[in-house]
Amino acid sequence: MLELIKKTEKFVFDLLKNELDNSFLYHNYTHTERVLRSVREIIENTEISTTDSEILQLAVLLHDTGYTKSIDNHEEESVKIATAFLKEQDVNQETITAVNNCIMATKFKDSPKTELDKIIRDADASHFGKKYFTEASEFLRKELELQGIKNYTPIEWENENINVLTKKHEFYTDYALKNWQPRKEKNLASLIKSKKKRKTKLKTEELKAKYKAQYKNESPERGIQTFYRVALRNHIKLSDIADTKANILLSVNAIIISLVLANLISKLDSNPYLIYPTAIFTLSCVISMVLSIIATRPNITSGEFTKEDVANKKVNLTFFGNFHKMSLEEYDWAVKELLKDKNYVYSSLTKDLYFLGKVLERKYRILRITYTIFMIGMIVSVISFGVALKGNNARLNDVLPDNSTTTSLLFNKNANVNNTLC
Repeated sequence: MLELIKKTEKFVFDLLKNELDNSFLYHNYTHTERVLRSVREIIENTEISTTDSEILQLAVLLHDTGYTKSIDNHEEESVKIATAFLKEQDVNQETITAVNNCIMATKFKDSPKTELDKIIRDADASHFGKKYFTEASEFLRKELELQGIKNYTPIEWENENINVLTKKHEFYTDYALKNWQPRKEKNLASLIKSKKKRKTKLKTEELKAKYKAQYKNESPERGIQTFYRVALRNHIKLSDIADTKANILLSVNAIIISLVLANLISKLDSNPYLIYPTAIFTLSCVISMVLSIIATRPNITSGEFTKEDVANKKVNLTFFGNFHKMSLEEYDWAVKELLKDKNYVYSSLTKDLYFLGKVLERKYRILRITYTIFMIGMIVSVISFGVALKGNNARLNDVLPDNSTTTSLLFNKNANVNNTLC
């Protein structure tokens, strides 16, 4: 009979190796070997006959061969394969029937009736009471996913394992109850602990998210900070735009004045009627330049403050003009005093925002006047040039330079002026 068991081992190994699909990560020959070791462990510690021992070992080796044919009703397919194989080995019908009954006893939904059924059932589910339970369980989960039977998430699989260990599975033999049940309880406790820990963590995260959202909704701090941040950024952008506009006016008027000095001044001796148009033209440009400079000229305050100013919250420490003459130690102390009082911080930001707005108002008011003078000066100058030329029966060519290179330079510079204004 020992020879038969060896032949059966080889038959099952070759069959599963050649015909079992690769998706069977759990129900493969490794699982068969584990169940065989478990059944032998029970046999060695139980009073059982040699015949029953051999029947159990044959049944264990053949009990999952049906997976090579079908997943559904694989026990029935295993019985067919076992019957055919054992008949080829001239095994008597009584033994074949006993082996087939043990194979059918591995159906998880049925309760075992005979002692042999109990032994093979405990051996088949022995991984519940082993240290490698977690590993084996994960292989089974992945197998079900690969075969398209069911896709369990780790949390769902954890709950399924808890349900199986508490409600669906139990050990039947005395040996399993004594030796495997304690480990099963440890495995179950580990699952429950992991589930509880995950629940606690999830609950904590939900509470954090809830209180965070509630804090955002109820506390005005975030809105206040956003207000100051956006307002200050917009004021700084507007200040940059004002400075850019002033620089454009300075550049344009400088180019215009250089052209006037280079080309028109030399014609005034021979064309005295151009004096007034040229004067108007030049004067409007000079005034525009002066106003542009005034608009961008910085004002610097005293740069000093006293401890009384800080105590009375009269000094704005966010503006450099209020502290540029103070020592680092004095300024560091003042800032620390500022940060102790939230209202003082907001008050400083409000002052900074207010005075920045005042500066912007001044810049844009002067720039508006500057652009108006520049526009009116250009219009009046062109009109006066036209009137002067017409009143003296002169042509434009009479007042333009004779040198073609200079004329070309004039038009190029006018083109640059137009590009700058655009």
